Amino acid sequence: MTIPGGLLIVQDPAALARAAADEVARRATEAVAARGAFALALAGGATPRALYALLADPAAPYRARVPWDRVHVWFGDERNVPPDHPESNYRMAREALLDRVAAASVHRIEGERPAGEAADRYEAELRSHLAGGAGPPVLDLVLLGLGTDGHTASLFPGSPALEERVRWVAAPFVPRLGAHRITVTFPVLDAARAVLFLVAGAAKAAPLRALLAPDPAEPVPAARVRAGVRLVLADRAAAGIR
Repeated sequence: MTIPGGLLIVQDPAALARAAADEVARRATEAVAARGAFALALAGGATPRALYALLADPAAPYRARVPWDRVHVWFGDERNVPPDHPESNYRMAREALLDRVAAASVHRIEGERPAGEAADRYEAELRSHLAGGAGPPVLDLVLLGLGTDGHTASLFPGSPALEERVRWVAAPFVPRLGAHRITVTFPVLDAARAVLFLVAGAAKAAPLRALLAPDPAEPVPAARVRAGVRLVLADRAAAGIR
């Protein structure tokens, strides 16, 4: 069922993957028709994996609907690890999707480098390929997850990266993880033509409520995204529906 305000509630994670795949395919087709290319930023974490596998599945209808030779793949964030590391967002996306389709280009975050250097290099990559004029790069669609603490990409509560308005990519240290992350910042997310949050599981019920009805004094990081189109796909468990 569709709820006004950009929220779609589906039955379960499998239905979520199908609905997300349909949205990716539709927006890819529209972007290529309008501008000749589709700039898609992938998310890490467990929830998007089923979406990526479905997009790559030759037996599913979505693979043929996406003009992969016009798709330019980006990433919203990355762990500070090599690309073959089990925790690498790039590795997950490569195994589930990128090795199985012929995208026009893949722009990964070089997590094997020192975090600050990786952020600098990724920002330079964005500037080289997507920046138009003085403004931030414009991605056609950014896929986002939602953490139990309300974070999205690697924009965590209390992080100085939340206040970054000049840099497009930051490398904050996340104390509770004891590690750096490399992440695009709000200027990039807000400039996107659309963002799509993927939210599954009962553990995400509280942060989903905070995303949809943020505290005006202290919104969770995900609720601070101000893209022109903000869509939220959630399964019934995340929506608190039995």
